[in-house]
Amino acid sequence: MRVLVIGSGGREHALCRSLSLDPQVSELHCAPGNAGIAEIATLHPVAATDPAAVAALAGRLGVDLVVVGPEAPLVAGVADAVRAAGIACFGPSREAAMIEGSKAFAKEIMTAAGVPTADSRVCTTAEEAAQALDAFGPPYVVKDDGLAAGKGVVVTDDRQAALEHARACERVVIEEYLDGPEVSLFALCDGGTAVPLQPAQDFKRAYDGDQGPNTGGMGAYTPLPWLAEGVTEQVMREVVRPTVDELGRRGLPYQGVLYVGLAITAKGPKVIEFNARFGDPETQVVLDRLETPLGGLLHACATGTLAGEPEFRDGSAVTVVIAAENYPGDPVKGDVITGLEPTESAYVIHAGTKRENGDIVANGGRVLSVVGTGPDQETARRNAYDLVSRISLRGSHYRTDIAR
Repeated sequence: MRVLVIGSGGREHALCRSLSLDPQVSELHCAPGNAGIAEIATLHPVAATDPAAVAALAGRLGVDLVVVGPEAPLVAGVADAVRAAGIACFGPSREAAMIEGSKAFAKEIMTAAGVPTADSRVCTTAEEAAQALDAFGPPYVVKDDGLAAGKGVVVTDDRQAALEHARACERVVIEEYLDGPEVSLFALCDGGTAVPLQPAQDFKRAYDGDQGPNTGGMGAYTPLPWLAEGVTEQVMREVVRPTVDELGRRGLPYQGVLYVGLAITAKGPKVIEFNARFGDPETQVVLDRLETPLGGLLHACATGTLAGEPEFRDGSAVTVVIAAENYPGDPVKGDVITGLEPTESAYVIHAGTKRENGDIVANGGRVLSVVGTGPDQETARRNAYDLVSRISLRGSHYRTDIAR
């Protein structure tokens, strides 16, 4: 099977790594890719959000499957163009991807499907936002309605900060705060059938102790020993399958991965958000533990032939993100990275990197994800941080409390 992965971040490197280990995958391509992906796949320059260009590239390469990684290409309609060219594609259509592309649309689907989630209001003016903030009270939760690379959400006790974020967005969803530990669950979907992957937990705030601004994710771990037995099946029954069914009723069959961000509240799991793609950095740890070959799973989703739940290896995986100076603001790029060699129990996933004059240099905000593995969470955590300590990138920062 010849596979083309679209994207250039840590999620795409993790996908490519797992696909490269699948004996069914005979040829692996990525567009546009990064310095790490270049070591395991053939890279191709393409604008990932250009549907016609991606479809043309897939046709020239004669691939059997296209895997669309990031959200922006999905919302741009890349999956539609690839399918129109007669090529199997893992990733929802443009309309179905609005489950992430519009927070208001996602809330509409959840309401119609009876999915447990926070009460909310959609606001388009400062006056509406102020009324909604007062109605729900602190902590205030304000979400940019559109795509924001995982950084469009403000959760704060500061009413003025919440109102300023609302004013900076054309349209926002303001909702009640859901109290409880957060869990990420990926569900693979083939348009009708949906099966879960292993739950994970990520860390969104920039600094230790969940301080600082929201980011795209500073680390993650799996499995979750504290998560009650039966929660995954409950979420599949109450959230994933009703959502997929509701999209199907609207003529939007969902083929790809549905990311469910959850709060485990005193009243049970409730949905914080949906994403139309694998979450980053949870993907790095979940795929590390996946035993079932990835290529076959993704192809089954793309062709409507998904059957049976995937199997996972025993043990734990922990990933720690190394971010560039100034992230999540305007990150510093171009600095050389050293110390990337893997250890016996840890390895590096590239996110924002490129090769320049023979060196690997930073080329984004979240530059690397270091994945540690072990028979238990503490060992995996120790192995991850051991490799993190060997890596040098001027001005970089990372959290020291991932999976603690």
